Amino acid sequence: MNEGLAIAGGLTVVAGTAGVAVAGLAVRRRRGAYLAAGHALAGPGDLDPLPGVLRRGLGGLTVPVTPGPRGELFLGPGAPQPGRTLRRLVLSPLLARARGNGGRLTRDQQVPFRLVVEFAGAVRDPETLLRAYRVLDQQLCDHAGLLSRCDGGELTPGAVTVSVTGIVDVRELLAAQPKRYAFAEGSFDDLGSAAAPPTLVPTISEPWSRRFGWDGLEPIPAEERHLLHAMVRSAHDDGRTVRISGLPEGPRRARAAIWAELGAAGVDVIADRDQRGLARHLRRHPVSRWVAREPLPSRAVRRPSLRPGEPRTDRHRETV
Repeated sequence: MNEGLAIAGGLTVVAGTAGVAVAGLAVRRRRGAYLAAGHALAGPGDLDPLPGVLRRGLGGLTVPVTPGPRGELFLGPGAPQPGRTLRRLVLSPLLARARGNGGRLTRDQQVPFRLVVEFAGAVRDPETLLRAYRVLDQQLCDHAGLLSRCDGGELTPGAVTVSVTGIVDVRELLAAQPKRYAFAEGSFDDLGSAAAPPTLVPTISEPWSRRFGWDGLEPIPAEERHLLHAMVRSAHDDGRTVRISGLPEGPRRARAAIWAELGAAGVDVIADRDQRGLARHLRRHPVSRWVAREPLPSRAVRRPSLRPGEPRTDRHRETV
């Protein structure tokens, strides 16, 4: 998938006052380069996770949400906290930030910011989660000018790509929508699957411990390094990006060793709770196979997606 990004101009949704204030503060602060390979994992105690992510230049965020009263989605897996909604603390500030930078979150942004909405909490019955997804879908439609979308099988990348996880039947929900602003998360088991094309499942997202046992304290075993490189190549050949999370808890030097191996293997996105350490590492050691593509056009470019099994004419990858 070509890592180039077309971001639509003419954003029409007006952000909330609180979101504008947060985004304005972030814009005034000095920032480094946009770290497309860096992804933050919000914890249950993160009261307002987005500003720190933007300040460090990380290119993505996973936030747990819980359905709450008045048709809102609240941040965190616990009881809904007044004012801590996905719309107010995440979606509106992202929109304000993009509007303030001509349709990009940063001037050097080349790929979408990856927002993963993880439905968490104790309530897991399908009907409640279906209603919660419909709430999210409406909120995404309200921010359509900002978001990557799939319309009739055609992909249009935007400043932000939203993925949904934590709903068992989310793929069926998404596949049934002719036009949508969200995507499903995949695993390496989806490679080559006609039931999970890249237009529906553009990203392979797995925890490190699912297939690997190396903890970063000693040199990586040769067989694990070979497996990692082979799986990443297979995902790229299948037209998908790769995000690895769930790294072993341990000293930062051990995690940094794993970050380095992931970068050397061409893993597109590295997810970690240690935002500061990850950002510092990526500035010093960029992902070796992350190749900057052409500059962003000022208007959206609609490119047809490939049908499952259709041969590819080039090896560039279009990320959403």
